[in-house]
Amino acid sequence: MRKAALAALLGLSLATTTVAAVPAQAKPTPSQLAKLVKLKNVRHHQQNLQKIADANGGNRAAGLPGSEITVKYIANQLERAGYKPTVQEFTFDFWQELSEPVFEQTAPEQNAFEPGGDFATMQYSGSGDVTAAATPVDTAITGLGSGCEAEDFAGFPAGNIALIQRGGCTFALKTDHAIAAGAAAVAIYQLPDQPGPVAGTLAAPYGIPVIGPTNAVGTALVQQAQEGGVTLRIKTDTFTEERQASNVVADTRRGKDDNVVVLGAHLDSVAEGPGINDNGSGTAALLEMAKQIHKLGPKVRNTVRFAFWGAEEEGLIGSQHYVDSLSEEERENIALNLNFDMIGSPNFVRFVYDGDNSEGQNPVESPAGSGAIEKAFTDHFASQGLASAPTPFNGRSDYNAFINVGIPAGGLFTGAEGIKTPEQAKVYGGTAGVAYDPCYHAECDRLDNVNLKGFDQMIDAAAAVTQKFAHSTLTVNGNELARKRVQVRKQTVPDVIGHHVTR
Repeated sequence: MRKAALAALLGLSLATTTVAAVPAQAKPTPSQLAKLVKLKNVRHHQQNLQKIADANGGNRAAGLPGSEITVKYIANQLERAGYKPTVQEFTFDFWQELSEPVFEQTAPEQNAFEPGGDFATMQYSGSGDVTAAATPVDTAITGLGSGCEAEDFAGFPAGNIALIQRGGCTFALKTDHAIAAGAAAVAIYQLPDQPGPVAGTLAAPYGIPVIGPTNAVGTALVQQAQEGGVTLRIKTDTFTEERQASNVVADTRRGKDDNVVVLGAHLDSVAEGPGINDNGSGTAALLEMAKQIHKLGPKVRNTVRFAFWGAEEEGLIGSQHYVDSLSEEERENIALNLNFDMIGSPNFVRFVYDGDNSEGQNPVESPAGSGAIEKAFTDHFASQGLASAPTPFNGRSDYNAFINVGIPAGGLFTGAEGIKTPEQAKVYGGTAGVAYDPCYHAECDRLDNVNLKGFDQMIDAAAAVTQKFAHSTLTVNGNELARKRVQVRKQTVPDVIGHHVTR
């Protein structure tokens, strides 16, 4: 998940601290699919994904060999389980950093910043070596957010480096406004409540250097610029070309074709590491569910479509390509989408996407039925005597393409770069003040970067809710009313929410 990337929309944290109440009640028998999908088999898939990464440059990133072999592995596993998978190819802008970036203060004194610790190069940053005065942009955060409106750059000196705070709009929009104002380079610094640098994506190639400093670095430079001026040097060395990636999609043999439950997980990692939690956890869980679901027999009344998305880390490209490729009738036939992106975080919280916006942090209204999906997950956890918490439904993962066209969606998440609160540590265990996944988008996101207890609980929840909707989607779309939903969608749902990890 870029998810810094990735990663949060409108400056929101990835997770709220609200905890769903757990009513006292007898623990029911787990669903049949939850029993069939065993942790050891899911871990076997993760182990194979680790082997693929280790043998192919240490990652499974889109446009590189590890991703291509991952696609072949998933397709092969599905074929062996009796499916006829479709490998859907598409092109995207591949981006790579060729050498270590430089970010330093050159006046009034010298100060060099550390790549990876103090700052990160934004994905799709251009190449360049710029030394110039730095100019803070909208430090009072008026309007939508720093740099989100053209008027934020009124009086900006052409040729300067723009210092912009993250939040309120996409990184790309901030950069577009900066370029229009004449900025020679851009530094988008982190929010106060978020650790580390901004490791986000601009979603498309740019021609100037764009980096993401930490909040501490950014705010200190802003203060110096306001108090007497500061000169910075930013040097980036990057490469971009068009390359190919793939989705893998397979349908169950059973189930109605006009009421399809789409399960999604992205199959790629970032270039920095093998991505065994992000998102080898969702990929492995879906793959094992696909191998076991046929044992439910006639309980599968709706077609279940297992979708493994490519190039998510590049800006949700694979899932968007898939939805764009559907005819209107094919879209109408999709009852709902369940998304599983990072469900094994080592310092986990059992997060459920806030489909009914009970926390009021979603940027737009969710499609009708999304609240029912959220309730299916929270009811499952409550039935097991487990707490869960809502997390903003803000378009930062592959469900974004579905909700943009009015298809109800929901899913699970165990946290990325956000920091666990003391309240959450009391409920879920783990360590307060530490990221949910300290190895998020890092080389150490390996096989041991998973909390097995939490992962097992999330796998069970994913399987139980999948079985529920494979049998009936009544609570989400009235089941037979799927064809009527399109008229409502066109009236109530905005065209764009925004890409994951782009804000």
